[in-house]
Amino acid sequence: MLNAHNITVSFAGEDLFSGITFKLDAGNRVGLVGKNGAGKSTLLKIIAKEQEYDKGTLALEKNIKIGFLKQDIDFVMGRTVLEEAYEAFTEIKDVESKLDRVNIALAERTDYESESYHQLMVDLNDLTHHFELIGGYNYKGNTEKILQGLGFKREDFNSLTDTFSGGWRMRIELAKLLLQNNDILLLDEPTNHLDIESIIWLEDFLKNYSGAIMLVSHDKMFLDNVTNRTIEISLGKIYDYKYPYSVYLIQRKELKEKQLQAQKNQEKEIKHTEQLIEKFRAKANKASMAQSLIKKLNKVERIEIDKDDNSVMKVRFPLSMQPGKVVVEAENVAKNYGDNQVLSNVNLLIDRSSKIAFVGQNGQGKTTLAKMIVNEIPYDGKLKLGHNVQIGYFAQNQAEYLDGNKTVLQTMEDASTDGNRVKVRDMLGAFLFGGDDVDKKVKVLSGGERNRLALCKMLLSPFNVLVMDEPTNHLDIASKNVLKQALQSFEGTLIIVSHDRDFLQGLTKTVYEFKDGEIKEYLGDIDYYLSEHNLDNLREVEKRTQITNIKDTSAKNSYEKKKQSQKELKKLQNRLTKIENDIANLEKDISNIDSDLTDSKKYDQMTSDPDFFSSYQAKKDKVEVLMQDWEKLHQLIEN
Repeated sequence: MLNAHNITVSFAGEDLFSGITFKLDAGNRVGLVGKNGAGKSTLLKIIAKEQEYDKGTLALEKNIKIGFLKQDIDFVMGRTVLEEAYEAFTEIKDVESKLDRVNIALAERTDYESESYHQLMVDLNDLTHHFELIGGYNYKGNTEKILQGLGFKREDFNSLTDTFSGGWRMRIELAKLLLQNNDILLLDEPTNHLDIESIIWLEDFLKNYSGAIMLVSHDKMFLDNVTNRTIEISLGKIYDYKYPYSVYLIQRKELKEKQLQAQKNQEKEIKHTEQLIEKFRAKANKASMAQSLIKKLNKVERIEIDKDDNSVMKVRFPLSMQPGKVVVEAENVAKNYGDNQVLSNVNLLIDRSSKIAFVGQNGQGKTTLAKMIVNEIPYDGKLKLGHNVQIGYFAQNQAEYLDGNKTVLQTMEDASTDGNRVKVRDMLGAFLFGGDDVDKKVKVLSGGERNRLALCKMLLSPFNVLVMDEPTNHLDIASKNVLKQALQSFEGTLIIVSHDRDFLQGLTKTVYEFKDGEIKEYLGDIDYYLSEHNLDNLREVEKRTQITNIKDTSAKNSYEKKKQSQKELKKLQNRLTKIENDIANLEKDISNIDSDLTDSKKYDQMTSDPDFFSSYQAKKDKVEVLMQDWEKLHQLIEN
């Protein structure tokens, strides 16, 4: 399906990776892992042909289709949900446009006997057949079915994508990938911004996908549930494990132990060779042997081992000043996006030093209320902040606000004040940006690195109320733990939007559930909230509807159904073509008769036959009947 051989990519004269060789076959579900900045997203972009590589070859089987889900999705403003989803059908829409042009031309023309008119009929037949083969008669119905399977309501279809949260936009993109029937799926952090329902659906879909998958994720559970193979990028090379993520971790440990032993043996051998060289150099009759040993030593490929990255962020959120007893007060607050009423009659009172979690289904208003509290969006009702309240805000897409053309250091210095500018380098070091890392452009940073930088930048401004919306996106497990510890020790007020139970455990003391435009308070931690619902995890809380598993349409049973459907449609198409030919022949006969009737001699001769007019009328009646049959068949084909 795909064969990569000796792929090399360099940045600023240094190899990001070199000699990358692997093969992707149908049924492979590959977890692509490695340290932040190792080149995981770069490799996906190369396979998707969105980035060039310096050396090597990338071979694909003929007609292979690749779908690429990026970390950040850009939608064209002003499109509805349906219009955006239809963007999956480039070929179908192109053929549909050609069919429309041919049908308009046929309706406007009367030169039925001309060669060009005949060509239009041929084009219509060919285009109709091709349209049917590529699923043109079914794509609108399939789109609606899949969007509903992903949680969209029918009334959402004509709503602008601008009014939906990042998680819902991700669902639209997932729907497009599914509808395209791709052979290879490339997914870069697909669970970021997704609620639990979406994650469960995605896991089920990927497990039943018949093509090849390569994905990057920091979600251990997601990798365990989906992958059957793991490729690690380490020190510019890859290590291919024919196992899912959990087994890979065990195998990786064993491999590293063997590498360490091999490295020790090699170092011992090198040291012995170097001693011989020094010994032989001193003797004139041994000089040639010394040179021979030097050449041999230069040819040795040193064993390099990627050391485990045990370095972690050192995060501390200092309290700027003590605020008043009440930090946030909301009265009859509401928010709508067009006809979509997200929140209504929300009443809220948040005391100083509260630790609060916002949970619930995606699109129920968690992020919306967070943005209202920080005064980022307009709203109806009353919402006021308490005395001396200073807010720090970390948005879902916080990293997007960073200027890609600035370096890491410039980003921090430009946001600093005279009072904390001297601390910038120390702060960056605490967030694992040391040495030359501070001179990197933001645009070359990985998703995890950008998130770390955004967190670091946030600390340049004082705050005593911290609002965070999915702060763990793109962060590895170690960084998540450090962030959690920092939030636990924060003496101010914390409001956090998250669907990560492990992250919320022991962190918050109050839970607000968002559902149907309203919020409900639970005076306890996340475990108490779940026990109140008799549930084990947040997955069950956020699971709104049982989503029917939509299997890959390229599976065998789908293929057989499609084949049978194509057979039936072909029969209908053949009948349609025959009727069109019969109509054309009858219309030609009628046209010839009409022409002959204009000649007086022929008129007398033709009308002398007592059956002439009945025969003439019969031809016209036959055309009418055939036209009715044509319309019925055309409707059957369209449906």
